[in-house]
Amino acid sequence: MASWNNTNEVMKIKAMLEEGQPRFKEECCIYRVPHEIRKFNEDAYTPKVVSIGPLHHGNEKLLNMEDQKKLYCRQFIERSETNNLEGFVRCVRELEPKVRSCYSDNIKLSEEDHVRVILVDCCFILELLLKYHFNQRTSHDAIFLSPWLQTNVQLDLVLLEKLFNLAFPSTLNSGNPSHPSLLLWLAFLYMVPHSTIPGDIDELTLSSVGEIAHFTDLSRKFLLTSSHLFQPSASGCSREAQLTQLYSATELKEAGVKFEVNKNSKCLLDLEISGHTLRIPFTRVHDWTEVVLRNLLAFEQCHCIRESYLAHYIFFLDFLINTEKDVDLLIKKGIVENWLGESNAVAKMFNGLAVNLVNVGFNVKYSCIFKGLNAFCKKPWNRKVSTLKRDYCNTPWKTVASIAGIFLLILTVIQTVFSILQGVH
Repeated sequence: MASWNNTNEVMKIKAMLEEGQPRFKEECCIYRVPHEIRKFNEDAYTPKVVSIGPLHHGNEKLLNMEDQKKLYCRQFIERSETNNLEGFVRCVRELEPKVRSCYSDNIKLSEEDHVRVILVDCCFILELLLKYHFNQRTSHDAIFLSPWLQTNVQLDLVLLEKLFNLAFPSTLNSGNPSHPSLLLWLAFLYMVPHSTIPGDIDELTLSSVGEIAHFTDLSRKFLLTSSHLFQPSASGCSREAQLTQLYSATELKEAGVKFEVNKNSKCLLDLEISGHTLRIPFTRVHDWTEVVLRNLLAFEQCHCIRESYLAHYIFFLDFLINTEKDVDLLIKKGIVENWLGESNAVAKMFNGLAVNLVNVGFNVKYSCIFKGLNAFCKKPWNRKVSTLKRDYCNTPWKTVASIAGIFLLILTVIQTVFSILQGVH
């Protein structure tokens, strides 16, 4: 009897173990933001207006947009050359397993329900892009998504391209401009928040960014492609040990470091150091800046931590900005434009972004800049010279007065020497 019970228990455990499946598949590119990152600003990762994909489907706060999504879906199908709903459904059904495998979470929706969600959401986004491109916005449209909402769009861009190609097959090779076949370019123009992650890129350059997972990935790759320092790479980047110290902006200034706007690049990541001059690209801080950066950082942490270029930039700013005085200095130098109001709000935002981010070592290009700054600040002579300039030469009148004082001191010394010599003789 005991033997039978033991065998039965073994079979139950074996069946239980068979249920275990890998959490992440090779196609996985859409993740739940880890709790340790999410808890500092839950709202930054939660859609405000529209639900896209299965993760937020059915959220009561987002139900108001469902009718608009269905309207856009119908308009997109009517706009297509085939106007074939059956063809769209067949295409989505074939791709449903691949889309499901893109999510780190186990999707609770049935295959049938998931197909409906994918179809409506994809057609909604495509119709939105086309209305934007052709300026077909009408007064009865309920809402147009704000640029920062692109970080909440979690569908696979490859799926969208296939749906788009199905809708307009004649444009694939004909070059017909009436319906642009480059979905990537349309998504880039509408989805990427240029005010938060500025850059300069053309259609040809964008086409070389490689495979795009979704709109968050598109924004990140746009950021890297527009940079002079970094490019997306499958092989990772050379790294050095963790940085343990970097002086704040006011401390660097006191040590003699000069701050300038890097006018040679519009990409946030392109830091430069020349002698004792640190050049930092201009950045404008909006209300939605934190939302965009947090989602990009979360994607780096989950998907490409060994190419976490944006995280390195945020760590740099976290070191550079400690107080509102540091922010005021960067504002004065034209590096930061503050739309948040108080300088302390900017400092709090950048300091909060770096909390609980995992860093496996800084890339070599940034490490060289940081080491150069630290080495410059550690030389006592540089700090003394900077102190003299700050105390005695920070205004034209003080400079003139300091020169006059030095000149008077020299004359006094000379006069004293002559008096001593005359006394000796």
